[in-house]
Amino acid sequence: MSLSRKQQSREIITKAICGKGRKFSTVTHTVTPPHNPTSILGAWIINHQYEAVAAGDGIEVIGTYDINIWYSYDKNSQTDVAKETVPYVEFVSLSYVDPRHRASTVEVSAEATQEPSCVEASVSSGGGSVIIRVEREFSVELVAETKVFVLVGNESYDDKEFEFTDDSINYEDLDPDLLDDDL
Repeated sequence: MSLSRKQQSREIITKAICGKGRKFSTVTHTVTPPHNPTSILGAWIINHQYEAVAAGDGIEVIGTYDINIWYSYDKNSQTDVAKETVPYVEFVSLSYVDPRHRASTVEVSAEATQEPSCVEASVSSGGGSVIIRVEREFSVELVAETKVFVLVGNESYDDKEFEFTDDSINYEDLDPDLLDDDL
């Protein structure tokens, strides 16, 4: 395809988001305290740390968090807190990937859109451990260099006038709660 003299194309190499993914998961952990628990008084997750690593056609989120369980034992006459550090690897598939990105320039990132949180804690049927159900969600991005094709022309715009206002829009009527801050 040949372009007219007035139109030519250019390839611009730029860094862009070339892949995205999101994953919500529910996992179960079993923690065995030093004493057989009678009842669970509280359970929470702290010290969450993670990093993102490119892995095939997705991104792995590798991290750890501490599970703390406040429980009673000895027929509810005493209490204690059990702590366990839990490692995890969460594979997040990319729902979109630009096939023209430069693989040698890939950078990946992850954001915990829902920090790990305990949604249920119960004493196991045997009575010697605590079963914890944890929910977590991650959003991941793959950033890399890619090419953008643009058409360029030789004509001058000096003699043309452009109007960039639209008087038909009344900005006073906009609800600021409906605006998307991510744009």
